[in-house]
Amino acid sequence: MKDESLIQRITELTEQAAAGSNVEIVEVDLRGSGKARLLRVYIDKPGGVKHGDCEYISERLSALLDESDAVPGEEGYTLEVSSPGVERDLHKPRDFERALGRKIRVSLREPAETRRPVEGKLAAFTADTLEVETAPGELTQIPLKTVQKARLKFEW
Repeated sequence: MKDESLIQRITELTEQAAAGSNVEIVEVDLRGSGKARLLRVYIDKPGGVKHGDCEYISERLSALLDESDAVPGEEGYTLEVSSPGVERDLHKPRDFERALGRKIRVSLREPAETRRPVEGKLAAFTADTLEVETAPGELTQIPLKTVQKARLKFEW
C-alpha cells in the first residue's frame, strides 16, 4: 500500500473517531518505519483542545486502527494525539477561515516588494487570495499560489 493511500485510510478512520464530537482533525502524519513508526494526529476544536479531547480521540482511533489493521507491520506504531499549538501552520481553507481577524505570518515563494515574510492580521480570505492588514489601514493582497508557508502568530 502506498504511503498516500495509507494516510488517506488512516485519515478516514481518524474522521470516524471524531464523528459526533466537535473535534476537528487538522493533520495526520505517519513517519518512520519498524519499531520507530510514529502516527501523529493533530486535533482542534472551538475554544481549544483539552487533555480529555486528546485522550478521547486517541482511545477511539486506537480501537479503529487495531480493528481494521490499517497500519500494517508486525512492529506496531506509536499513536500521538495533540493540539497543533498556538502558532499552528495554516494549510486548508478552513484553517484560513478560522484565522480571520488573527495575526499571521506568511512566507512567500518569491519576495513581494522588499518584504520576505508578511505579518499582520488576516483581513480576508478567498479561494485564491489572502488579504493581510500589515499596518492600520494598509492591506496587502497575497495570491495563495505564492505562499510557501502560513502560520498563526501568538499575540500577548
